[in-house]
Amino acid sequence: MENTKSTWVIDPIHSEVQFKVKHLAISTIAGTFKIFNGEVISPNENFDNAEISLVIDANSIYTNQEARDGHLKGAEFFDTAQFPQISFNGLLQKQADDYELTGNLTIRQITRHIVLQTAFTGTGKGRNGDTRAGFEVNGKINRKDYGLTWTMLTETGGLMIGEEIKLHFDIQLIKQ
Repeated sequence: MENTKSTWVIDPIHSEVQFKVKHLAISTIAGTFKIFNGEVISPNENFDNAEISLVIDANSIYTNQEARDGHLKGAEFFDTAQFPQISFNGLLQKQADDYELTGNLTIRQITRHIVLQTAFTGTGKGRNGDTRAGFEVNGKINRKDYGLTWTMLTETGGLMIGEEIKLHFDIQLIKQ
């Protein structure tokens, strides 16, 4: 039987690492991390049981508002001076028509096991003839599980910033 093990790297130009959080419990604030890299090592052509690694530069957080970005980089949130990286290591497993990505997410040196729903969006050839594959990844975490405990109450007693963080990654891989 032919060995189909392959290594893929994330194309940061054609990928996004996004998050969303409720603000004042009435609207949603979205943000991205602009700098990240990752690798997928797949034992086969359909990515079942592929090993995933992702490293995010926490200082690259961007919410389209400079003061908020500065607050998020500070000690009350990511404390990027002390904890410059966010990392994820996991395993992608086929589940009927989609995939499930399970693994360990580390923020502020606190590691928690998470499960992310993943859809394989296809393969294609890049402009230079390289082979590419796409995935959409979705999930939720509680920010307090990672020491992101800053809070402020509104005048009505609600949370200024929600505890649930929605994750959405659009990932394009390039076969090496």
